[in-house]
Amino acid sequence: MTMPKAEALPRVHPLGRTLSLLLAAPLALLLLIHPGLMLDASGHYSHPLLMGVMLGVSAGLVHGVGFVPRLWLWRLLFGPIVGWPLLVLGYALLIRAQLG
Repeated sequence: MTMPKAEALPRVHPLGRTLSLLLAAPLALLLLIHPGLMLDASGHYSHPLLMGVMLGVSAGLVHGVGFVPRLWLWRLLFGPIVGWPLLVLGYALLIRAQLG
């Protein structure tokens, strides 16, 4: 199996990388330092939704630092197409948990 040359991989736009980092870093810190903020009104987590949020955080960090996976599946999974909606979901869960 031959590996694609670096020139064949897609270029990552700097503004998109910055947006990914700005969305992912605060949410990652919040989930690591004070995960209790994500509790709903009954004091429980929504584990399936939080797994998606963690995938979004991972995608945001991978895309934000400029890493471009070689395999198309990983490139799709850790790219902004999947990551940004999941990060927005994370912020929506946070707002819903805080407002009640």
